Amino acid sequence: MSLNSLLKSGKLRRHKTSSREILDLFEVVRRDLKDASIKSLSADRRFATAYNAALQLTMILMHAKGYRTASQGHHKTSFEFLAAVEKKRFEKLARYFDLCRKKRNITDYDRAQVVSTREVEELIEDVKGFYDDVAKFVKI
Repeated sequence: MSLNSLLKSGKLRRHKTSSREILDLFEVVRRDLKDASIKSLSADRRFATAYNAALQLTMILMHAKGYRTASQGHHKTSFEFLAAVEKKRFEKLARYFDLCRKKRNITDYDRAQVVSTREVEELIEDVKGFYDDVAKFVKI
């Protein structure tokens, strides 16, 4: 889906961000990455927490570019935005994060012990790389 399509469908709307909003979201990401690294938590909880960090980084990029989600399904819309805004750079990552969204939904709403430790570690590493990309974009 294109950025224009997301706007026309009402999934996105224009948004004026502030440096405070961006800095606060980065704090959420740092907290979540730290918490996701706690080995004594279940793999499911660690995964969900790392996933939230990915979502918040996508929101930071979205806000920095002047948008925010505007309807239900904002997690899915966030990753559609990520794929649309920097297609060559983030399309594959957006698809991966969307798969993580689906797995996180299962762990949060349907059943436990869905995620392996390897999946958690992979997600954490991918989120850390994405953090670096987003931080460069917003110049923190």
